[in-house]
Amino acid sequence: MKTNKLVVITLFLLSVQLFAQPRFEEKKEQIRSLKVGFITTELALTADEATKFWPLYNAYDDKQFEIRHQKMKAYKGRMDADLNKMSEKEASALLAQMESTEDELYHSRKKFVTSLKGILPSVKIIKLKKAEDDFNKKLLEQYRNKGPRR
Repeated sequence: MKTNKLVVITLFLLSVQLFAQPRFEEKKEQIRSLKVGFITTELALTADEATKFWPLYNAYDDKQFEIRHQKMKAYKGRMDADLNKMSEKEASALLAQMESTEDELYHSRKKFVTSLKGILPSVKIIKLKKAEDDFNKKLLEQYRNKGPRR
């Protein structure tokens, strides 16, 4: 569970960096096409499975992106402020907002997995999770190797 949160936070920070750059949509589409290729290879989907899987996956992925970027953007500015000056009440409200966002991400994933059970065998659903984690790990490694130097 801690690893998942770390990946979510890392991907959020990575996406914020990408957002700040011009051609954000182009980069997003490039990453998405790499991800589609990676997942397709890892899952070895049949034509029938792929036809049913990709519309669900794309809707799920868009929802996850929307949650991360819209909701987290709302409190990112408060996180950038001097946290030592934040009152306990403000910190509690921010923490509740962060927990709510995490819950929303979790419920979105749970709903997605439930919908996949009628399309893919359980083994492929597990492989999907592993493929997503592996892709995110490779993306992060690539970012570290090619990212901004300090």
